[in-house]
Amino acid sequence: MGLVVHKYGGTSLGDADRIRAVADHIARTRRTGDDVVVVVSAMGKTTDDLLRLANDVSSVHPPRELDMLATVGERISMALLCMALADRGVQATSFTGSQAGIITDTDHTRAKIVDVRPDRLLAALALGQVPVVAGFQGVSTDRDVTTLGRGGSDVTAVALAAALGASVCEIYTDVTGVFSADPRVVPSARRLPKVSFDEMLEIAASGGRVLMLRSVEYAKTHSVRLHVRSSFTWEPGTWIAEEEPAMEQAIVSAVTDDTSEAKVTVQGVPDRPGIAAQLFGTIAERSINVDMIVQNTSDAGLTDISFTVAREDLAATMAVCREVAPALGAAGVSSDDGIGRVSLVGAGMKSHPGVTARMFRTLAEAGINIEMISTSSIRISCVIRADRVEEAVRSLHGAFELGAAS
Repeated sequence: MGLVVHKYGGTSLGDADRIRAVADHIARTRRTGDDVVVVVSAMGKTTDDLLRLANDVSSVHPPRELDMLATVGERISMALLCMALADRGVQATSFTGSQAGIITDTDHTRAKIVDVRPDRLLAALALGQVPVVAGFQGVSTDRDVTTLGRGGSDVTAVALAAALGASVCEIYTDVTGVFSADPRVVPSARRLPKVSFDEMLEIAASGGRVLMLRSVEYAKTHSVRLHVRSSFTWEPGTWIAEEEPAMEQAIVSAVTDDTSEAKVTVQGVPDRPGIAAQLFGTIAERSINVDMIVQNTSDAGLTDISFTVAREDLAATMAVCREVAPALGAAGVSSDDGIGRVSLVGAGMKSHPGVTARMFRTLAEAGINIEMISTSSIRISCVIRADRVEEAVRSLHGAFELGAAS
């Protein structure tokens, strides 16, 4: 008998019929002899509705109260799923994040897990029960309710799988796995049967919307095997695990896209040591994550520094940059929220030269201008105009023949 962790997203629990279908699947898994720990997201658009209600009530949202509000959706899901399991003769007990032992830091709305103490879950398993845990949430070291950020239920599931020594963490969603591109953009995109942790990290970081980046980081660090699959078909999906040295890799595995970021440019900065450290140190103090960074060649001792941030952080970033600009000696600060990013990801890039040139040539032939470039050993990202992103994805997917049978 093994232990598996199931995580069900909002679409998988969208209504009463879907909750009953999930309960049926959990009951079948139990009958195969495995113990199951379940992590649930809020039903459908419940979290969006709660945040919309907060906006209707007030323009001021204290982070502590926002976390208290946002955790309600998962508690609804866990209670209803336990009821559906009881209807099938399966003993189940619901647990909030704090009851499940998810201990976080004190950073409200984007807390990070610092410890997992699953004693109550182990006790429930020992009694033959299915623990159903509210994802996305925990309790801080100050004993306040916290949330882990959008997609945080994935992190909850992986953290529990690591703490409990589960054989696999299965992430159930509305797609059948990880694809070579967004199927809504490229209908010929194919499901990838297996992806390495490194590839999945790059896919998640560059716009892949299947898994939250932090959940993949946690899984890699703790060697938790992931299985991304659909709760609508229950067919096998995509396995994410350590790369096998002998496994032959495709040159490019996937094309990803992201239009959720904005570009900030700090203009006319003196080109001397310490300027970048001062700028990005101040931004980091405000808990703002910076993605791509480009510094132009110095001209008459001055340079421009451009970088990307999540669009939701743009206003805060601009405020920080305007605040620090006089101390930096900068001439000005500007922003651009009309950008998008397209990326190629593949472990095979490490041993195949020419991928970058082919990518640039493909975009040039489509008349798409590149504004920023960022690379790693297995990823190439280009910032372009947001309204050209889908065209770029289709062009690159075709140029690298990713829709063909593997």
